[in-house]
Amino acid sequence: MERQILHIDVNNAFLSWTAIEMLKKGSKIDIREIPAIIGGDESKRSGIVLAKSMKAKECGVKTAETIYQAKIKCPNLRVFPSDYKIYKKYSDNLYNLLLQYTDKIERFSIDECFLDMTEYLMKDTLYNKAKEISKRVKEELGFTVNIGVANNKLLAKMASDFTKPDRIHTLYKEEIPKKMWPLPVSELFMLGRKTVPKLYNLQIKTIGDLAHTNKTLLEKKFGKHGIMMWEYSNGIDNSEVNYKEEKPKGIGNSITLPQNITNIKKLEEILLALTEQVTYRLRRYKMKATTVNIQLRTNDFKDKTHQGKLPTETSTTKEIYQKAKELLSQMYKEGTPIRLIGLRVDGLIDEKESQLSFFQNQENEKQEKLDKVMDELKNKYGYNSITRAGKMNVGNILKLKD
Repeated sequence: MERQILHIDVNNAFLSWTAIEMLKKGSKIDIREIPAIIGGDESKRSGIVLAKSMKAKECGVKTAETIYQAKIKCPNLRVFPSDYKIYKKYSDNLYNLLLQYTDKIERFSIDECFLDMTEYLMKDTLYNKAKEISKRVKEELGFTVNIGVANNKLLAKMASDFTKPDRIHTLYKEEIPKKMWPLPVSELFMLGRKTVPKLYNLQIKTIGDLAHTNKTLLEKKFGKHGIMMWEYSNGIDNSEVNYKEEKPKGIGNSITLPQNITNIKKLEEILLALTEQVTYRLRRYKMKATTVNIQLRTNDFKDKTHQGKLPTETSTTKEIYQKAKELLSQMYKEGTPIRLIGLRVDGLIDEKESQLSFFQNQENEKQEKLDKVMDELKNKYGYNSITRAGKMNVGNILKLKD
């Protein structure tokens, strides 16, 4: 099964996050829209530019040059100090949002993440997930991201570095010759500055030149690094997304439908598939939910959400699905064309903190045992090895292959 990888890169993170924080505190100026930079100590000639607005970039201001040089180019430049606490807060906000989509997230830097979506697509496409994430980051967190869509980390990272800002780019194996090979060799990920002149001396000026160079020659000239350069230039990367499991504040999944659905019974079948995947992750974290949230997007891109409290905290598929169906029936008007449906559980607590009554425990015991057996089978044989009868027709509804 081919891996499904996203690389999320925050656009101009330090300046964007500073701007959002200032606006929240009552600032009348959005520093993203004026000549502005995030910099070190302005009183020292050695203070450097850490981030710049588009207006500053238009003046010729460059990252890593001194503030003194930047002000010569742009006399009306505004300088704002860096604040790691602010950056960490917004980085964590992004991470917590991404945790709703997958458990496998590698925080590559404070403003970059790799996501392994292989087991979490629910018959949706990776590109659709990227669009959903991009939209939510913009609307809920207030900043924009570039997203690279690919089958390995290298290509996802390369794709996210294409045209900016606020863009989604794919880079699949078949797209390498057109999208990656024409780029200057200096654009190849993990290629050091000292290596570029040496490659130029060998008449290797583009990534395509490097890809078509004899691998043995590169190994002789550069050792193991030469082999890595050749593999990267050909889009070869088998590295895993190195993730650290952290308990999320909410868990969710959504699916963009390949065609409009106007029948609530079909929506319920898809909702069951979403519920099963969400509750499977919920139990893996050994957590229980107190709130269920349903999202619908119509064919004219209007979003509707509806949430409700569960009678008691739970992680069982049956109870959460019952609540989800109830919410769907309350918010859905029969005949309305639906293009996206999503489910999220919030108000998560550790299962050790659960305070179910004796009668509730008796009532849930059979369902919890059933869920446990199904989870064990999924863990052993793969997530799609067993499914509930109620969602057997989902593949036909979506008209997508596994």
